[in-house]
Amino acid sequence: MISSSKIKSVDFYRKIPRDLTEASLSGAGLSIIAALSMLFLFGMVGCRLHSCASFELNNYLTVTTSTAVIVDKSTDGDFLRIDFNMSFPSLSCEFASIGVSDVLGTNRLNITKTIRKFSIGPDLRPTGSEFHSMPVINSLKHGEEADDDSVEGSHMLTANNFDSYSHEYDPEMDGRILLAKVDCTEEVELCRRHHIQAYPSIRIFRKGSDVRDDHGHHDHESYYGDRDTDGLVKAMEELVAPIPLEESHKLALDGKHKTTAENVKRPAPKAGGCRIEGYVRVKKVPGNLIISARSGAHSFDTSEMNMSHVISHLSFGRKLSPKVMSDVQRLIPYLGGSHDRLNGRSFINHREVGANVTIEHYLQIVKTEVITRRYSREHSLLEEYEYTAHSSLVQSIYIPAAKFHFELSPMQVVITEDPKSFSHFITNVCAIIGGVFTVAGILDAILHNTMRLMKKVEIGKNF
Repeated sequence: MISSSKIKSVDFYRKIPRDLTEASLSGAGLSIIAALSMLFLFGMVGCRLHSCASFELNNYLTVTTSTAVIVDKSTDGDFLRIDFNMSFPSLSCEFASIGVSDVLGTNRLNITKTIRKFSIGPDLRPTGSEFHSMPVINSLKHGEEADDDSVEGSHMLTANNFDSYSHEYDPEMDGRILLAKVDCTEEVELCRRHHIQAYPSIRIFRKGSDVRDDHGHHDHESYYGDRDTDGLVKAMEELVAPIPLEESHKLALDGKHKTTAENVKRPAPKAGGCRIEGYVRVKKVPGNLIISARSGAHSFDTSEMNMSHVISHLSFGRKLSPKVMSDVQRLIPYLGGSHDRLNGRSFINHREVGANVTIEHYLQIVKTEVITRRYSREHSLLEEYEYTAHSSLVQSIYIPAAKFHFELSPMQVVITEDPKSFSHFITNVCAIIGGVFTVAGILDAILHNTMRLMKKVEIGKNF
């Protein structure tokens, strides 16, 4: 059996009896300095991620990353999501259409399933509830010849007689509905004043105005139903529903005593705009997102169309919450700086370049993937798409549009988190403590021997 004395013989840290040791002021001073040095190197406070930790511990907790550029690992058939929120001050929601196309021949027009539209005013604020398109059946297409009987009994109005007919004619007194037509190719100013954006449009005027007030929402009263005889007759019968006799007499008496000034037409609201928000999914190949005016029952005066717009949001890929993006940016400050580069930008056509202007945006998209390593395993922390953008105004012979040409880079950026091992942290802590203690011991020995030497010289001893 091994005795305790034999075990004691391998003691590396043999103790000297306290009576044989001598304390000194220089040793005490060095001990204090050594302790402060250890605290400075190990216990110096630093702040990161809104919490404070020691310098060495903070260095251990700090996330270090490595960046590499590799070929995009996306597989064939992957889709990319495009989120957007844009406002078009001069484009009516009635005609606003969203479509996508790509180099593979995919063409999707008038996407509605994932899109929401809201009518807006000049201040870009919504003026009512969500806009829902109404189907137009049996409509007369532009370019088709109408039968002569279809316009029999209609009155041709011009800028000279439009106001007189619309103000003076009262179906409640006459018992009939006046059907009139205006040729917008001839009466350009009249159609512009009433914000006619497509042909043919059917407006309903009541006492000189087609403005309808629906709970504070002012809009033009239009007819969107079937454009055949039966459909029009049915709609007109609904418009002239009987009114109480007392109200009829009151309207008649009021009409006799109104002055010309009181009969002035209410000003029509400014041309309504449209805010379009939602998302589309596209293949990861070069393609286009196109927003333009589209209607199967109208033709458009392209010289009067203005596709100016304000982009509130435009991003690619899965939409990240602000909290997730904020946390990632604290770890990787330069990440996320270009994932919404066009947000808050306005693209206004002041018509310096003329009419028929299309606003085009050229977007180069780069995928960035953040990979974390935990317990010797890798997993993707997030994927985001950043892009560069260049915009221009181009004259076109086609209907003006807002076009977003996007192209994905064949390369992707991979940011890998490189965590530090705990053993490395312990080694550094031991190095600080042992190194400071050893250096302090050496300095103490030098200082102690120097002081002894000086004392000997003072008392005149030879050595």
